[in-house]
Parts: sequence; C-alpha cells; structure tokens
Amino acid sequence: MSGLAQELPPLVDVLVAHAGPGAERHRALWAFDARLAHVARTTSEPAIGQMRLAWWNDVIDDADARKGRGEPVVDALRATGAMAAPGLVAMIDGWEILVVEPEIDVEGLRAYAVGRGGGLFRALTDVADAPDWLDAAGQVWALWDMAGHVGDVTLADAALALAREIAPRMDGARWPRAWKPVRIVATLAHQDVLAGRRAPLGMPRSLAWRLLRIALVGR
Repeated sequence: MSGLAQELPPLVDVLVAHAGPGAERHRALWAFDARLAHVARTTSEPAIGQMRLAWWNDVIDDADARKGRGEPVVDALRATGAMAAPGLVAMIDGWEILVVEPEIDVEGLRAYAVGRGGGLFRALTDVADAPDWLDAAGQVWALWDMAGHVGDVTLADAALALAREIAPRMDGARWPRAWKPVRIVATLAHQDVLAGRRAPLGMPRSLAWRLLRIALVGR
C-alpha cells in the first residue's frame, strides 16, 4: 500500500502515524476520499461524474469482491477491511453534490459536509451510529478543508460560515483513545474555523507544531 502514500497530503501521513494497528486502514480510507475528490475536481460533465461515482458504489456493493480488482485504492480498502466501513456510500453522496450542482448554496454545502465529513469520520472510527458531536466534527472538518481548496472566495467564506454554525455541536466531545487521529484533525479544523482560517496547503512549520501540540495535550 506504499503507493497510496504518494497520493496523500502530508497531513494525512501525520494522522496515519497516530493510528497504531489501524494505520493502513486509515490510509486506505483517506485514499478513498482523495479518489472521490479527484472525480469532483476533474469532471466537467455532471452526468459523466455521476457515472464515475456510481462505479465506486458498485465496487462497495460487490459481494464477490471482483469489480475494480487491481485498482490500488479498491485493493487497499479490501485488504484492510475498510470496504465494510460505515460511511463510504455517504461520502460518495457528499462528493456528488460538488459534481452535479453548478452553484452550491448553503443547503448544498450542508449536504456535502454531512456526506463527506460525517461519512469519513464514521468510517475512520468504524461507528455506524455516531454521536452527534462526532458527526458535527466531520462536517466542520469537511467545510474547513473545502474552504482551503476552492478558488471561489465567496464559496470558501460560505463554507467557513456554515462550519462556525455547526462547531458548537462539538462541545462536550469525549474522544476514545483509539480515535486519536480523528481527534487531532477535528481539533485542528475546529480551532481554525473559530479563528476564521481556511485549511492550509501543504505542511508549513506552524501547522506541524500545532499538530504536535494537539497530539500531546489535546488542544
């Protein structure tokens, strides 16, 4: 699965390093999210984008584990057991919003965040019936990440504004030790959203120090 690491941002490498025995499972799930992002980023015709996303739905539903064999992310999801994780279909639905909607309003942003962020956080923690604060954390992260990667300033600002609206639902979160990688990225996103900062690109030194602090002291 080493090839997957080349496709993922440095932030994911840091998070995976805190996942212990579940590291490769986490890497596969982040790689799945990156594949869906690639579909959204490279699709100019919504119908074609929907077909590409539908292919992933078919892979998830393939009980015989034949469809997509040889595709690195598919193989990684199956090898780590992550193909059975809750939230994968929700992630596809979330990314589909960006594929089919020419202009995304607040409700579209909310649906994207619920699907992509809530789905990914459920998959990473392997919890189908997630507590509200975990679902909210996933939404805040997804909107923060979007804000840092879209060229449309108005859309980025709208994403941050919605994330700030959702952020109070994270109050009172109780993170199990096994969820440490998710806690780290959720805390990072929460801090930035409250400060009006978008997700940074790459791994600036300031981000590396913040990640270390959050990992060690929790804030």
